[in-house]
Amino acid sequence: MTMERVFSGLMALFSLFLVYLAMSYVAPIAYDPIGPRPYPILIFSLLAFLTLIIAFRPARFTKVINLGYDNTVIRNLVLCVIALTVYSLIFEPLGFIVSTTLMCFAVGLLFAGSPIKSLIFSIVISIVLYVLFDMLLDVILPLGLLSGIMG
Repeated sequence: MTMERVFSGLMALFSLFLVYLAMSYVAPIAYDPIGPRPYPILIFSLLAFLTLIIAFRPARFTKVINLGYDNTVIRNLVLCVIALTVYSLIFEPLGFIVSTTLMCFAVGLLFAGSPIKSLIFSIVISIVLYVLFDMLLDVILPLGLLSGIMG
């Protein structure tokens, strides 16, 4: 419960900082008569208010919840964060398809997937996502190693 209060307090401070930043926001083009400034101010103010409620609520309104985190789950979560960090570092040099395949394969193995099924899924999802974003939605993705073949 203490960590919940600490996290909520930190989130409230961060939200208030974002409210401060949003107050000075000026958009070059405004489609709305009041402009785009009120929306982030409202969202971050609401977030700050609700996290302060969580941080300072009476103890009688809380209940201890056992999330079942054991050493294996925590280890897998840490390894998943490491895999996502490595993914962000190799995304441009290796390209979208190769880096997404590697990341999906690593995460699939982390969460008890069989190597063959994880590899097949990783390759298929990487190609499908590339086609969806690059060709259908016109989001330019890096090809990296495959630029000589596909570019």
